[in-house]
Amino acid sequence: MRMVRTIGHGPGNGMKLGVLLAIFEFPMLNVGLREVIDAEPDMEVIGEVGDREALRDEIARTVADVVIAECLPFDRSGCTSFESIESIRAARPTTKILALECRGSSEQFSLALKAGADGFITREAEAADVITALRSVARGQTYVSPAIVTRMVNTYVLKAPHGVLGDPYESLNEREREVMLLAAIGHTNREIALTLHLAEQTIHNYRANVMEKLGFHDRVELLKYAIRRGIIDVADL
Repeated sequence: MRMVRTIGHGPGNGMKLGVLLAIFEFPMLNVGLREVIDAEPDMEVIGEVGDREALRDEIARTVADVVIAECLPFDRSGCTSFESIESIRAARPTTKILALECRGSSEQFSLALKAGADGFITREAEAADVITALRSVARGQTYVSPAIVTRMVNTYVLKAPHGVLGDPYESLNEREREVMLLAAIGHTNREIALTLHLAEQTIHNYRANVMEKLGFHDRVELLKYAIRRGIIDVADL
């Protein structure tokens, strides 16, 4: 097991954002994550925990700002991955947790956030998505992988009744619905542009179209609408 280096870190204090990797099932993921994170001038991996049994002790000693924890569904002993998230939250309440999907499960997203994670990224996440996610949770925002947003949109579209008259939501195209959902849960235009791999001005235009079509003026109205429509589950926020 690689022990955690307890060195001084802290966002906003001229120090690098310290990231701890807590990935047990797929240790090779650590190699790619370390390369991506260490390439950024304002963040670095300060350690890895390779043993679930040692997680609580290592979390208690580390000064990491963010922990990336794998998010496996179930094994013989139960939902151990979500217990890991709960352990991190209990040991260091101020540390941000970014959950990483390691096996396909439609329940992982909501279960991870309910367990205490601040963000969730999928296995398909690209380097830019990981960096955006880390910066978002470090600022106190909840980050949702664009792939999850697409799943939520597709699920809602499939469940929504066809031909609902007078419903402005039906006038939104698929990209506008993705932008709407990301905007509703608090992502800025720049963050949405990075996650969807589009120009920031393009996102601005999409967002303006969404607000005009729905008749809203700010994000709070958008969030309330998304919750009321059932597009967002308030328990997942």
